[in-house]
Amino acid sequence: MDTILPERTTDADWREASAGELVSYLVTRFHERHRVQLPELIRLARRVEHVHAGRELCPAGLADVLEGLQQELESHMLKEEQVLFPMLANGMGAKARGPITVMLFEHDQHNSALEAIDRITRQLTLPADACNTWQALYGQLDTFRKDLTRHIHLENNVLFLKASNAGEGAHHG
Repeated sequence: MDTILPERTTDADWREASAGELVSYLVTRFHERHRVQLPELIRLARRVEHVHAGRELCPAGLADVLEGLQQELESHMLKEEQVLFPMLANGMGAKARGPITVMLFEHDQHNSALEAIDRITRQLTLPADACNTWQALYGQLDTFRKDLTRHIHLENNVLFLKASNAGEGAHHG
């Protein structure tokens, strides 16, 4: 009989997981999802901006912010997948300090893009007569924001913290 592993939903659950398990989860649950989410968000944003240009609540500039974030995020995720994650999964946390510092800086940039999205969309405030496309855009943006925030949190506060603690132990052990 196959053993079904419990879903790891809390930070404590993920702190108990191996770096390899967490890396695999981050790639399949977040990286792959962001690669699907962003092109669709950009498409919807362009459409809303085109159709509703000039309206007071029109999220002017949103598609450009999303395109910039898509480029940053794709570059960032590739660096993680090709360099940092293999290091961490192989227990090389002590050697990963430089790459982790870069990733933390880039996470701050992603959070700044989320703040810009909040400003442009007025915290995802829809006009009373918003069309279906506009409603879909903001609904999907809300999901993306939550996903990206959780993604960054798990990397910063679980995966990278575990790696730096392992690195500390290696130096003092």
